[in-house]
Amino acid sequence: MGKSCYFDNAATSFPKAPGVAEAMADYLTQVGCNVGRGDYQSAYTAAERVLEVREKLCRRFGAPDPRNVIFTPGCTYGLNMVLKGVLKPGDKVAASPMEHNAVLRPLTQLERQGVEIVWLPCTDTGELLLDQAAERLTPDVRLCVLTHASNVCGTRMPIEAVGKLCRERGILFCVDAAQSAGSVPLDMGAMGIDAVAMPAHKGLLGPQGLGILLLTDALAEAMEPLVSGGTGSRSDLLEMPPFLPDRLEPGTLNLPGIYGLGAALDWWESQDQAALRHREERLTGHLIARLAEYEEDGLRVLGTKDENKQVGVVSVDFLGKDNAACAYRLECDFGIQTRCGLHCAPLAHKTLGTYPQGTVRFSVGPFTRFEDIDYVQGAVAEILCG
Repeated sequence: MGKSCYFDNAATSFPKAPGVAEAMADYLTQVGCNVGRGDYQSAYTAAERVLEVREKLCRRFGAPDPRNVIFTPGCTYGLNMVLKGVLKPGDKVAASPMEHNAVLRPLTQLERQGVEIVWLPCTDTGELLLDQAAERLTPDVRLCVLTHASNVCGTRMPIEAVGKLCRERGILFCVDAAQSAGSVPLDMGAMGIDAVAMPAHKGLLGPQGLGILLLTDALAEAMEPLVSGGTGSRSDLLEMPPFLPDRLEPGTLNLPGIYGLGAALDWWESQDQAALRHREERLTGHLIARLAEYEEDGLRVLGTKDENKQVGVVSVDFLGKDNAACAYRLECDFGIQTRCGLHCAPLAHKTLGTYPQGTVRFSVGPFTRFEDIDYVQGAVAEILCG
């Protein structure tokens, strides 16, 4: 069949923002050079564009300064940089069971090395139990790492409240914004965040292979660089340069990706941000409502079922059926593209009660249409009846 409905924006956004592909092609065909390594005009021009993108990210997410905006190979890489760069044997780290494996797997490695994990409890809808979390966020905790929104059910965490607790108790606070950056307002300074990691390729509508790590000076000073190498600056030193961003950006930057992200940020700045957020909430609410109509017919909708408490991620469990088979039918029979399984978040599924079978995940984006959601409803109804 010819119809195609993309509902996998939580994995990567599609389509990308207008201008992204053109900007990447322009770099590759018209610029091509490196930054920090060439003493000629095109290298200076590229460096200016990289700085412009840092400045845009700094303003959008309330980072202390453009130099505190670090480009990484991805969100996972940035989270590893923080966790493995800050935590040492004997330290305590607090995290929730709703975390992605980008957090859980590094923490498991660190636990084997003598780092103690303090778990912050959540409800079966993925919501943080803030009072109990406050009891566990004691001053001897070195770092708290928390997802801004679940990649399984979309539930948002009370980042500002946790940030306040961490500030009061001298705890460094790192946020995984993989599912929120671009769609939910996030301000490092106002929310008490010391580090936030995000990908370019999800809510920011940029390309894959590029991540952003924004840091306070305090957290940057506490970090040991995870990877060392050339920076194009202070080549006389056998240590990494002592200043940001160079200290945490070894090797060659992903310049095609940065150019593409710059175009995506230009597009975002041309839009009404509040209107886009309101539209995503309406899309999410519409998707929840349409799917929830079948909860008495063998479908379970996960999470809070409240579009004001989550991002545009909605997971369902086809009770009595194989979720993978249902996802396969959605694509083969109806052209609806979803993601099925445990979504690299096994503890989240245990918390939500969908382990080991996993779920079928639908995720909307800025270019999702309301009629696409109505089409999904009809497809789900046919599968449930089949």
